Amino acid sequence: MSFKTRLSKIISNFALTNGKSSFTFLVPWDFQNQTFCMAHKINAYNNVLELIGNTPLVRLNKITAGFTGNFFAKVESFNPGHSSKDRIAIHIIEEAERKGILTEGSTIIETTSGNTGFSIAMVSIIKGYDCILAVSSKSSKDKIDMLRSMGATVYVCPAHVSADDPRSYYEVAKRLHKETKGSIYINQYFNELNIDAHYMSTGPEIWKQTNGYITHLVACSGTGGTISGTAKYLKEQNPNVKVIGVDAYGSVLKKYHETRKFDAKEVYPYRIEGLGKNLIPGATNFDLIDEFIKVTDSESAHTAREISNTEGIFAGYTSGAVMQAIKQLNERGEFGADDNVVVIFPDHGSRYMSKIYSDQWMEDQGFLDTDKVDETQEIQYVKG
Repeated sequence: MSFKTRLSKIISNFALTNGKSSFTFLVPWDFQNQTFCMAHKINAYNNVLELIGNTPLVRLNKITAGFTGNFFAKVESFNPGHSSKDRIAIHIIEEAERKGILTEGSTIIETTSGNTGFSIAMVSIIKGYDCILAVSSKSSKDKIDMLRSMGATVYVCPAHVSADDPRSYYEVAKRLHKETKGSIYINQYFNELNIDAHYMSTGPEIWKQTNGYITHLVACSGTGGTISGTAKYLKEQNPNVKVIGVDAYGSVLKKYHETRKFDAKEVYPYRIEGLGKNLIPGATNFDLIDEFIKVTDSESAHTAREISNTEGIFAGYTSGAVMQAIKQLNERGEFGADDNVVVIFPDHGSRYMSKIYSDQWMEDQGFLDTDKVDETQEIQYVKG
């Protein structure tokens, strides 16, 4: 072996000193180009979009102590945008690019309760598109501030109006789309690509992570894309996987699933964001969902706090809702000792600091006037 060959295999050491610290880099020398091969040794992602998907499946322990069965959470807050909505944002936008619908200088418009909007804003930043979002006033201030921080133009619309009211966030988004030249409207509630995104990612991931031993999928239903796409894949692998959707009181989904009729009497104001609907989303395949179960605003909020305090997972409001559903299903004897139950935790608790993690907000809603008392620690101030 020649000296040059041997030397090319030697790692050169360089010490860089800044003040008191000394750092040693191991860098190979490229004799042909007479330079150090830094780029070839950096193990990095090209951008945050490459981090979407492949979120962890985590066993639940303390919060399910005494429950019958085995319980696992698909923790979607590990996505770079901190929610499952990253999956549909990247999938729908890249499909639009592939078809030539999205081009340089285009504007993306969407209706959102917050999470999808954040994901779309994140993708828009990386890909160079403008982003306009119509948001429900029910969305937390935290979510709305996050959307603005991500460069989106935000329109906050009244939550408690009918879907066809011109002030609703559905109609405002449609109007903005018509008024904005070169724009596309994602329309997640009626976009089949919403389902496809989870059919192609969330479903296969869960099947692989459970080695096919999953018996139940329990997931919140809003647009219906997450539960429908995931259920479609899982039931193709094993038709016996039972799929249970979680709905809110004040939403029409459970009643529609049972009767296939829209009942306006089911609709009334509720507080959980991203769960349930006052219309029937085209992105929900009701035939793939075996049943729906409803949860209350108050119990879901308390259960989200309980997840954080027992499992160390800083859970969002809908994560509390799906976990509350697990409690109710366990109480009725739904699960067997050998069942493997996967729940999807959709987003991160940081989006609800001004809501379910605020004692003042909880008290204002009357939620602290229940028999449940959260054992949160008081803040201790050291005098200056």
